[in-house]
Parts: sequence; C-alpha cells; structure tokens
Amino acid sequence: MTTPTIVEIGHRDHALQATFCDYVPQVFRTVDFRRWREWGEWNDDYRAFAVLDEGRVVANASVTRMRLCVGDRELTGYQFGAVGCVPSHRGQGLSRVVMQAALDACGAAPVLLFANENVTGFYPRFGFIPWKQELFGAAFHATPESEPAPVLELAEPSIRAGLVSLLDEGLAVTGRFGARGHARIASWYAANAFSRPLRQLSAEAWVFAGVENGTLYIDDIFAREPFDLRPHIPRLIDQPITAIHFGFTPERWWPQASVLGEDTEAWLFVRNLVPPPGPHRFPVMART
Repeated sequence: MTTPTIVEIGHRDHALQATFCDYVPQVFRTVDFRRWREWGEWNDDYRAFAVLDEGRVVANASVTRMRLCVGDRELTGYQFGAVGCVPSHRGQGLSRVVMQAALDACGAAPVLLFANENVTGFYPRFGFIPWKQELFGAAFHATPESEPAPVLELAEPSIRAGLVSLLDEGLAVTGRFGARGHARIASWYAANAFSRPLRQLSAEAWVFAGVENGTLYIDDIFAREPFDLRPHIPRLIDQPITAIHFGFTPERWWPQASVLGEDTEAWLFVRNLVPPPGPHRFPVMART
C-alpha cells in the first residue's frame, strides 16, 4: 500500500484550516475549532499533520509547542491533540501515519498527550509511557462576599490579549509539572464553553473557578506574582462551600492540600520526558 501524503496545516493555511475544522467533530463529537479559529487563536505554536482525501481531512495528529515547567525548569516541548481518523477511513493505518509524521516534527523534544481510556493501548506503540496524575483538594468553609470578582469574557479580544500577557510574563501555576504561555489552550476551552468562569481578582490575577455542589473548583490561576489565595475565596463563590478542588498541583497556592485520589478524567502519556517524583497534576487548562 502506498504511504499517504502528509499535509502540514499551519496558522496561515486558511483553506486547509477550514477542512480541519470540518474533520474534528466527525471524530470528537462535542469538540469544535471554528470559534477558536475565528477568534484568531490559531498561531504558529499549533500545527496539524493531516491526510487528505479529495480535499478533506480524513486523519490527523496535531502538535502544540509548549513551555513546559518540570521541577522548576522550563523546557520547550510539545503536546499532541486531535489525533484520529474519520469513521469512513479507519482500518487503513492512517492514524499511525499521522502520528509518525507529528513525532518526526518534534524530534527528540519532550512530548506529552492526554487520551481517553479507549485508546490507552495505542500510544505505547510510539514510545509513550503512561504517567499517573493525582487529584488535589482541601476542606475549607466559606460564604460568598457581597462584591464577587467580576467575570471576564474571552470573546473580547482585549481579554484574550490580557490572558496572553499574564501567561507569557507571569508565574506558572505550578513548578512541579505544568506550563507557561498556554493562553491559547485556555481560550479554546472558553470558545467551546467547556471552561468555568474566568474571574478577575485584580488587574494582575485572574482565575478560572466555579462552584458545584458546595465545592469550589479552581482550574487555573494566572498571576504576575504569588499571593495569598485564602482571603479571595469568598469573592469566587456564589454559595457556601465546604471544600476546594484544584485543577493543578497547588504547592504554590495551598501547600496543605491533600491528594484525593487518582485523576482518571484523562490518561497522561509522556515521551522523552520524566515528570518529577511525587504527586502532581498537569493543569487542566493547559491540556489539549
């Protein structure tokens, strides 16, 4: 069988981006890239390696260039996403072909990806190994404050620009195993209505957070400097809470947080990368 031709789709390839956006919901039913692309968030950090058939994407593996924070060191690495094949073309080895093309583009750099439990046997074929992630939380009782932190709308270009600035120049939410500069990953969640509200604690401290069933979920913190999170909790809630759960390793914000169990929402795989020892959780808003 002839090896299919791989097409690389970058941030200037507008026609190919459109067919990529048509491909995505065929493989991932609840996922869409159209609004994110319309916002202008597809930059040169995001590349898609695709197989085309009659002008449409039928298989793909995308890579996002990232500034990874591993044990307080910053590394340039990549994260895979949107890996798959449309139903009509499965069984032809196309997913293997696009995966290999994407890996070739990454060279020897660290690579990570998150997968669902149905495909955990696929990625070890390419040198990926599974790596355990934990959930972190703490008991904490609080009631709402009369003046809640305002909600910021990422549909506004100025807010997206502010998020880019905070993430490029500010403090990584965790130094254990995390990322910096992932504003355009976070905006993808907002564009798909997958994120909790983005709230402004101050001009230089923004937080993705929301309350469910008496628990405050803090998914990410974007700040230029570290600060004491506790006095701000009443501004992030609209009902009394008895617990806080974190979408990242909270050693900088809540050192007394406990490990609540294993994070099984998505399975982490790494290649050319060894996360630091001890419990950690790669930030949920930096996952593709």
